[in-house]
Amino acid sequence: MRLVFAGTPSAALPSLEALVSSSHEVVGVVTRPDALAGRGRSLVPSPVRVRAAQLGMPVLTPRSPRDPEFQDQLRALAPDVCPVVAYGALIPRSALDIPVHGWVNLHFSLLPAWRGAAPVQHAVMAGDDVTGASTFVIEEGLDTGPVLGTMTETIRPADTSGDLLERLAVAGAGLLVATMDGLASGDLVAKTQPLEGISLAPKISVEDARILWNRPAHVVDRQVRGCTPNPGAWTTFRGERVKVLPVAPAPVPGLLDLPPGTLSVSKNAVDVATAGGVVRLGTVHAHGKKAMPAADWARGSRVEPGERFADA
Repeated sequence: MRLVFAGTPSAALPSLEALVSSSHEVVGVVTRPDALAGRGRSLVPSPVRVRAAQLGMPVLTPRSPRDPEFQDQLRALAPDVCPVVAYGALIPRSALDIPVHGWVNLHFSLLPAWRGAAPVQHAVMAGDDVTGASTFVIEEGLDTGPVLGTMTETIRPADTSGDLLERLAVAGAGLLVATMDGLASGDLVAKTQPLEGISLAPKISVEDARILWNRPAHVVDRQVRGCTPNPGAWTTFRGERVKVLPVAPAPVPGLLDLPPGTLSVSKNAVDVATAGGVVRLGTVHAHGKKAMPAADWARGSRVEPGERFADA
């Protein structure tokens, strides 16, 4: 089949590579326009655009898929199907109708669970044991289309959302190719999503990543892992924002009766009281400084007995 691939971040690259190596023909790529990034705020192309250019493929970067000029360009490429991985824009009906088999999205959850922009982060933060990926036909609703295929993936106890997404991106690429094969042969039958088990996974904002120490230790642990690497879990200390990388629940009975957010510093460890539990900090990234082990940060900051992270 003739494919026009749509994707933007690095998580889409395994699928692009797998499709290029498959029996199908990738005749073009759609990705988001170059975006401002870095300290210099210069325009940077998406990872998918960079790789597509290296492969010598036509690249379309519409500001909106509603753009009539873009739709004319897509029509000229005559795709049988448009496979999608984290493209980052809603596709209007006028564009959905162009490919023969529509647009088929690789979504990193077992639909109808975690519909939305951040399924991997929400699965980690919710404490799910198993997640996976689904391929489905895109409709105008939010991840509501009929499912073509699924795969499962265990969420490991120490997984960050970055760890889990990396595995899903690689394994999901195989699912996407298998879905294209099934569409080409006519063997695949799309199944309507059940009405039970629906959950939503909206984008995680910076404010969502603020650690609330008055939650149980296991909830704090999951929140930090779910927000790593993006947008990054954080708290404040002496009025300055501090990023916190993955923590570990710690048995420190002496902290259990202290107010949530209270710090306990020893020679090689920094523990923080939560609601009914304690977590041990791993790496801390203070404002204007390099990331460092928590014990080094505490020594440099000269943490006093009884001091607290403010977001309690």
